[in-house]
Amino acid sequence: MPKSTVFARSTGSAGEEGLVPYPADISDAYRAAGFWSGRTLPTELRAAAPQHAERTALITPEQTLGYRELFAAAEKFAAGLAASSGLRPGDAVMFQMGNVAETVIAYLGCLMAGIRPVCTLPQHGVREISVLARHVGARGLIAQADFRHGKLPEHARELRSGGVIGEIVIARGPSSAPDLSYADILGAGEGADPADLPYHTLDPRQIAVFQLSGGTTGLPKVAPRLHEEYAYNASAWAQALGWAPGTTVLYALPIMHNAGISVALQPALLSGATLVLAPSADTGTLLDLIETTRPDAIPLVPPALAVRLLDEPRSRHADLSSVTDFIIGGQKLPPEIAERLRDELGIRIRQKFGMAEGMFLVTPPHGSERMRHHTVGTPISPADEIRILEPGGDTEAADGEIGELCVRGPYTIRGYYRAEQHNAHAFTDDGFYRTGDLARRHAIDGMTCYSIDGRIKDVINRGVEKIHAEEVEELILRHPHVAGAALVAMPDRVLGERGCAYLVPEHDAPQLTVAALGDFLRAQGLAVYKLPERVEYLPSLPLSPVGKVAKKTLRDDIADSLAGESGASV
Repeated sequence: MPKSTVFARSTGSAGEEGLVPYPADISDAYRAAGFWSGRTLPTELRAAAPQHAERTALITPEQTLGYRELFAAAEKFAAGLAASSGLRPGDAVMFQMGNVAETVIAYLGCLMAGIRPVCTLPQHGVREISVLARHVGARGLIAQADFRHGKLPEHARELRSGGVIGEIVIARGPSSAPDLSYADILGAGEGADPADLPYHTLDPRQIAVFQLSGGTTGLPKVAPRLHEEYAYNASAWAQALGWAPGTTVLYALPIMHNAGISVALQPALLSGATLVLAPSADTGTLLDLIETTRPDAIPLVPPALAVRLLDEPRSRHADLSSVTDFIIGGQKLPPEIAERLRDELGIRIRQKFGMAEGMFLVTPPHGSERMRHHTVGTPISPADEIRILEPGGDTEAADGEIGELCVRGPYTIRGYYRAEQHNAHAFTDDGFYRTGDLARRHAIDGMTCYSIDGRIKDVINRGVEKIHAEEVEELILRHPHVAGAALVAMPDRVLGERGCAYLVPEHDAPQLTVAALGDFLRAQGLAVYKLPERVEYLPSLPLSPVGKVAKKTLRDDIADSLAGESGASV
């Protein structure tokens, strides 16, 4: 299919400017196969409520809501928005909310009102929110007044005074005109007929939710998630994990993120499960909730959080026996950590890969340790398609050879929102998304599965030689004196880039010199050109809001250090 046909800005059959629609023949095929239902996302979610009316839907440290209560509150919020605000179906609304019940109610309420949530994080600053709001044309913002230092309402008003947004909804704190109060919106929706809510008449081919991909500086990369495909994403995940009424799911990362929505909130509600929402990923909070709510599944645990659990003395005495699905994701897990979780805490791990653009993979529940410890498994849908291509090219890599993960399927986007120029390079001519992830295909236990071996941009270009950061990091973590490691590129006038290792020491362990680290890595069989040429120590590695190592922070840090040293020597 010609690229101009796939990626030209088009209103498409759904009438959405800036949206790259699924080609009609592919959409028809997904519906004929039963992957897409022809119903909207809120319709699918709302249909679960009568089936599980008396079951518990949501638990937070502050309250417990049954399915009947949760969806009744969401319907009031939806009706109240229509009655008391200027927001209308098709409008986009920014979310700056933490892991509280009000977030879940407001999210579901917006869907039922035909309003599109923009899943930002409360940690995003005014500039980031402004760039994103302008990009998607957002007209409102919902802010949690008591999040951390209570600055979010002030930031929202700054955005309004700058003409970025119009409507502000304040939750969990005082509001004054022209702000709208979350409580007042619920009150305005009291007594409304749910049959009159806009979601009953929405086009399921249109955008339901905006999700963020990657950073928020410069041109935003926004993934428009459509009603049918986003609902299928959640149901396919729930089916792959075997969730059902009686399943309890504990989620500790930010819920207003693609991971939180598509691996926790929506699949839990679609399957009649109970979602336990942790206010933070603090290990003490996590252990408390495991012991009090007895979850079956923890569907997304960053490796950094797994390490913190291992380092927490209380973990040795906590009753973790209820957790039968402990799923690591977000970053490659060193096999040594998987073995420690097994041996020290009795936790049998699975691994996952997923992204805001769609495609999910997970290791099967009864897969061998070779598969569970060294790969991210297989796609969750039989219609998912994967190619491993030579980076930047169209030639397929052989089994076991590293290449770029390229994906297509019934819940993988066809293009970023309002990003024609970027889409022309981010997708193949026939609609496979170039993820930028380096991967390998493996045949294990009679199954085809995949490992994720870093990012293309996480490759250090040392002259004509290329160093894959994760390969070196995995070997560094074998050193008994190292608790954490990140290899990043530092600028070099001659070679372009060299490798700098940021290390976190084990408790009271001596620090390694460049030479000592090099000796150890050579003994592990690492080529000399891949050895780190500088070592920096930190008490902990900086993390993004969703638990990944913030390598851009480290690259900026070493670049600033080198610039300072160069200036000092002049």
